[in-house]
Amino acid sequence: MLQAPHWFSEVYPHHGSAFSLKVSEKLHEEQSPFQRIEIYETEWFGTLMVIDGCTMVSDRDNYLYHEMMTHPALYTHPDPQTVWIIGGGDCGSLKEVLKHPEVGQAVQIDIDERVTRLAERYFPDLCSSNEDPRARLLFLDGIQWVREAAAESVDLIIVDSTDPVGPAEGLFNQAFYRECVRCLKPDGILAQQSESPLFHADLILAMRATMQQAGFAATRTLFFPQCLYPSGWWSGTLASKSPTGLSGFREAAARDKPFETLYYNADIHTAAFVAPEALGKRFHLAQ
Repeated sequence: MLQAPHWFSEVYPHHGSAFSLKVSEKLHEEQSPFQRIEIYETEWFGTLMVIDGCTMVSDRDNYLYHEMMTHPALYTHPDPQTVWIIGGGDCGSLKEVLKHPEVGQAVQIDIDERVTRLAERYFPDLCSSNEDPRARLLFLDGIQWVREAAAESVDLIIVDSTDPVGPAEGLFNQAFYRECVRCLKPDGILAQQSESPLFHADLILAMRATMQQAGFAATRTLFFPQCLYPSGWWSGTLASKSPTGLSGFREAAARDKPFETLYYNADIHTAAFVAPEALGKRFHLAQ
């Protein structure tokens, strides 16, 4: 909500906290067929996109999320040639995926075309790879796309979704994960944003259990800072069809990556999978 005179605040009532940014102006607001989208210019975080009252992406810190939702999975998979991005309408994850020369095709499937069109206008850097011949942008229901896709037709699925409510709710259940297992090749990997380990540890544990019940053989969660999101501490969870599919970090390739990043590197990759003591014990007990 915009608080007079110049602050946007996202309140987390269940956790007695809030995050605020000082804004200079509202650039855009509209109700798409799926959600309310607002664009602000802030004093220090640059341009900010808000969806249904929740901060989504800013110029200042988006690289943290986009790099950590893509490169760890890409450098864990032995040869990621085909990638699907479910959601990701701001196109930041697509941009990072296409930095990898081994990727032959990256399909972004987002239900709301307006998010992408507004990103093209207000976040042009995030959309700088949209015209890459390897990129394919579809504005469809990602759940339906996965359900109708051919078996063993993709190497990596990245679920770059909003919180598990509204249009994204169906991306966090066993039926969706079963379809992902079916679509992934034998060494395939699923990577999904999994909320805050401080605020949503129970959700992370439930997600990992549901992934395993759906047929994934192994799961791992990685952690990274993200000050724009609740608690400022975020996570992504990887799942593989193979029991050893998440243990094959291509470290030499990550150290010699042929592109620039602002946060991700080989050492960050290794460190990100180390769980804090209390959370690590919960993961161990839940297995």
